[in-house]
Amino acid sequence: MCAVTSQTAPYLLQSVAMQITSKKLTDTKVQLKIVADDVQLMHSIKDRVLQSLASGVKVQGFRAGKAPLAIVEKQLDPARLQSEFVDEAINRLYIDALRDQKLRPVAAPQVKILKFVPFDTLEFEAEVEIVGAVTLPDYKKMKLAKEKPAVTAKEVDEVIASLRAREAERSVVEREAKDGDQVTIDFKGVDAKTKEPINGADGKAYPLTLGSNTFIPGFEPALVGLKVGNEKTFDLTFPKDYGVAALQNRKVAFTVTVQKVEARTEPKLDDAFAAKVGPFKTVQDLKDDIKKELLARKEQEAEQKFTDELITKITEKAKVAIPEVLVNEQIDRLEQEQRQNLMYRGQTWQEYLDAEGLTDKTFRDKQRPAAELRVKAGLVLAEISDKEKVEVTAKELTEYMAALKARYPDAQMQAELAKPEAQRELASRLLTEKTVAKLAEYAQAK
Repeated sequence: MCAVTSQTAPYLLQSVAMQITSKKLTDTKVQLKIVADDVQLMHSIKDRVLQSLASGVKVQGFRAGKAPLAIVEKQLDPARLQSEFVDEAINRLYIDALRDQKLRPVAAPQVKILKFVPFDTLEFEAEVEIVGAVTLPDYKKMKLAKEKPAVTAKEVDEVIASLRAREAERSVVEREAKDGDQVTIDFKGVDAKTKEPINGADGKAYPLTLGSNTFIPGFEPALVGLKVGNEKTFDLTFPKDYGVAALQNRKVAFTVTVQKVEARTEPKLDDAFAAKVGPFKTVQDLKDDIKKELLARKEQEAEQKFTDELITKITEKAKVAIPEVLVNEQIDRLEQEQRQNLMYRGQTWQEYLDAEGLTDKTFRDKQRPAAELRVKAGLVLAEISDKEKVEVTAKELTEYMAALKARYPDAQMQAELAKPEAQRELASRLLTEKTVAKLAEYAQAK
């Protein structure tokens, strides 16, 4: 099979120079049969190949690359010249055939040479997976309301309570632990029936504030009344909606040893406290700032939710033939993201699979719906970008890059942003953002 690149041809092949027959194999795969028997075209390709090889051919009496092509040809191994010619011809003819048929490939083609008469005739087939037809809904008429977030006094009070808890003074006590105390514990959980250890259900010297509801229901109340050195074993059942699937509704026997009990004294809520936790003169200044920050966060979340719902709404109503190769690539990316997250948490891939009750295959199967939706959304947005003639100017990309470089000043990130592939990725991201902004205008227009 010859290598076919996606490089754009430096010259256009005339449609009369080759015959193209297109056969639809599936909604996302086509077979192109390409016949090139134009002598002028074939000789033009041959000359280009000879020119590219000339620099490596030594011809007495001529500087490197300056010998006439006819002499260069005599110095070359005929088999090598024919091989280079076939590769070049297939690349050029295939690229022009894609342009002629208006096809968007998503993977390298499978090429089969049917006939080759050196430098005279070339006939080959190329099977390639493509982006199928995209049928868009009437997205201009699709309306969607955006949430108008508000911040309640209770939410502000909860943040203040958290600040006071963080600033609380602690003192070691010898009495029994009670709600509000911070206890330092060693704990270990095993399956209540099999007594096998459960990954992630143990800890050493763990600080826990009783009454904070940090652990699963029932855990913190079970520690009330314990003193330093006390050990207690008790059974708890994990909630049915617990984040780790393998632990949902699972009965676990915990053994806890108390290492330390500390009483907590929270600071008084006054202007002095406000000045301690930030640049505020009064408690009201602190509350106003908290409300402002909470509102900004909620507005950002509302914007993201609106965007996600709008894209999903349009995508679900669109009809797209999704290439399988793109779905698999997206699943690969999701898996890589998960592996990186686990690495940061100090957990191996196998430990994660075991905890979730998954295998490599079932993990990938589980990711498929989300991967298909992402791919479909990307194809739909690309189609809308083209239909709406959305473009990213050089100035917009430059400003976008400058903003990112200012946000990430470290040398490694600067080097990454300077790479051509990073700039292409950013240009694509900016195009998507502009397209989504256009859709948002339509969705909110009265």
